Amino acid sequence: MAVVSMIVNGREVSAEVEGRTLLVEVLREGLGLTGTHVGCDTSQCGACIVHVDGAPVKACAMFALEAEGHTVTTIEGIAGADGALSPVQAAFKEHHGLQCGFCTPGMVMAAEALLKENPKPTEHEVREYLEGNICRCTGYHNIVKAILAASGQAVSAPV
Repeated sequence: MAVVSMIVNGREVSAEVEGRTLLVEVLREGLGLTGTHVGCDTSQCGACIVHVDGAPVKACAMFALEAEGHTVTTIEGIAGADGALSPVQAAFKEHHGLQCGFCTPGMVMAAEALLKENPKPTEHEVREYLEGNICRCTGYHNIVKAILAASGQAVSAPV
């Protein structure tokens, strides 16, 4: 057993973990941050995306000990301090970018990273960036529209 210390959503935290413990396990089971979902356990679906030092990371593919000394942001950490939705979260709501909601945290976290890297992506760039995220419900159309809307680009009404 070892102790891992990191900053999660602006708060310093520590947890005792085994070397094989995944970051997603510490977030969900140790810290109660269940917005980070486990969808496949194989790093294929993207439901577990968090930001580590601002970069998107699949938390099911990162050992907790690798997060030592780093800053981790989960879906719970991107809303405003007053609980107001982030622009991406608001756009997902407004443009019906979710159905069952299972993939939504990972999609939102991926979108946040994309818009930080490329503030005005094209539809093709959005679709390409989301390649590592699987949604079994929406067909991606409204997710893409939501991300474009969050970037300040005009999109047609939700379908």
